[in-house]
Amino acid sequence: MSHVAIVTDSASDLTPGRAAELGISLVPLIVNFGAESFRSGLELSREDFWARMTAPDAPFPTTAASAPGDFKAAYEAALTAGADAIVSIHVAGTLSGTIKSAEIAKGMLPDAEIHIVDSMGASMCEGLLAELAVGMARLGAGASEIARVCEERRGDVAMMVALDTLEYLKRGGRISGAQAAIGTLLSVKPIIEVKDGKVETADRVRTRGKARERLIELICTRPIERLSVLHTTNAGVEAFRDEIVTRVPGGIDPANVTIDLVGPSVGPHLGPGCVGAVALYRHG
Repeated sequence: MSHVAIVTDSASDLTPGRAAELGISLVPLIVNFGAESFRSGLELSREDFWARMTAPDAPFPTTAASAPGDFKAAYEAALTAGADAIVSIHVAGTLSGTIKSAEIAKGMLPDAEIHIVDSMGASMCEGLLAELAVGMARLGAGASEIARVCEERRGDVAMMVALDTLEYLKRGGRISGAQAAIGTLLSVKPIIEVKDGKVETADRVRTRGKARERLIELICTRPIERLSVLHTTNAGVEAFRDEIVTRVPGGIDPANVTIDLVGPSVGPHLGPGCVGAVALYRHG
């Protein structure tokens, strides 16, 4: 039986512990706070990221893709460990240059069977696809089949989050200061959707309670196979998860539901206090 290694990047928001448990190789992206640079997940945990992010007068963080050499090292390590082939699943190419580094690394290893998959999303959009790939690999599926299914199923993945504040969209240059001020005055809580490689506004509602209710409505439109409930240091995330689970059409196995803290890949634009989810909807 062939052995297929699964690789992803830290933008997936899989913790190093969870990735190790599943046998997923995790290539870290770079997080910059002013002149300081860290390898996400290795030199800076997500909890430490949020402590820095919300500190008074903290510089607005930026991220950078890992170098091709980092991916090459991950691929070589997998091959040395006995992998016959590799499926490498990454943050959308429309949102990051990460996948370009992975493709360059693949070109450095012309004799290896490496399949690069664009998740067309971020955060647990790629994390859930990586978990799906692991399950297929454990059942003996070949690398080309795993890559094909991941590319097919990425259309079943959607990410939606309700922002608690517009301040961080302003800091990141996504909206103007005037737009942020007006939105704050009107208590506007935008719901952001990431799907098919695009970031769009799914809805705008007023008050936190209405935003959560609308978010649940948008998420629970059809049966869900796997669900990641996302948050950015939100104390009420467990209750939010419980409410979503009770409203998933046809129900969902609790073993297929996780709570995940958003990291540096999209966290700077969301800001603290937001909740959301990534759903892998049932196919067909």
